[in-house]
Amino acid sequence: MTKGMIDNFSRPLKDLRISVTDRCNFRCRYCMPAEIFDKYIKFLPKNEILTFEEITRFAAVLANRGVKKLRITGGEPLMRQNLSTLIAMLHAIEGVDDIAMTTNGVFLPKYAEELKQAGLKRVTISLDSLDDDTFMAINDRGVGVHKVLEGIEAAHQAGLNVKINMVVKRGMNEKDILPMARFFKDTSVILRYIEYMDVGNSNGWTLDHVISKHEIFDMINKEFPLEPVAPNYVGEVADRFKFKENGQEIGIISSVTDAFCASCSRARLSADGKLVTCLFSSGGHDVREVLRSGATDEEIAAFVKRIWEKRDDRYSEERLKHTDKKQLKKIEMSQIGG
Repeated sequence: MTKGMIDNFSRPLKDLRISVTDRCNFRCRYCMPAEIFDKYIKFLPKNEILTFEEITRFAAVLANRGVKKLRITGGEPLMRQNLSTLIAMLHAIEGVDDIAMTTNGVFLPKYAEELKQAGLKRVTISLDSLDDDTFMAINDRGVGVHKVLEGIEAAHQAGLNVKINMVVKRGMNEKDILPMARFFKDTSVILRYIEYMDVGNSNGWTLDHVISKHEIFDMINKEFPLEPVAPNYVGEVADRFKFKENGQEIGIISSVTDAFCASCSRARLSADGKLVTCLFSSGGHDVREVLRSGATDEEIAAFVKRIWEKRDDRYSEERLKHTDKKQLKKIEMSQIGG
């Protein structure tokens, strides 16, 4: 295979999301409700998880063929020991322009500075409410909002760019949409609202739970007039807006009511080495076996190319056709991150 971008028509592979652990210090009700993921859940044995060297090699093969962005996810990625070592290894890969991480933020006061020094540029922190009772009900662990706010401040002090993701679910936290906008609109933090998605099989999703992009926009726009902002790049998942008052950016991610499958350029690598081509996939392709088989870099690249060229998943565009959940068993969010 010649050097060049791994392409599938309008969907070149440019963004690799790497899950480094299946462990999390929350059991968030959006993806790991405690009544299903209880204290007896079994995590992956260490020998089944990709090593830092395996992750770095795979990322380097893809970077040599057009992947520019890497995002570290989990579970909670900061539960993987010595994560800054992996960040430094990935940062050294030629062709990688951006390394980001998705986290619940609780461990950032301890690790933000060393992650920045290792080469991390950005963090996306999950925060679904500023109300302690609501937030503790969502995270199922009694963790208060102040823990996440401390993580946000630590990331800011370390020089990391910060985005906040707020998943909005009707009946749970829609009352927090405007308080979140008020809190972050005069800061350097970019707040992004996410329509509640049917990730995995465990969160009891129904369409009635979804507050649409248009509802969220209208609610904010009535108090704080907004205007649209052009995308940063083709395939950007968030619709971008800015407050007319001060130019501060916010975003809305609308996988449910306004899908963006046609421009999706992301693949996901699970902690146990499965390459997943869609957030809503039912399974993945075994990269770990290929990496441990003695395959050359060219053979690894050819393996990914064959998968990507056959890619036809567009679950979000076809979601409303899928009514039989027994036929649509999906990978849990805790396995592949966001």
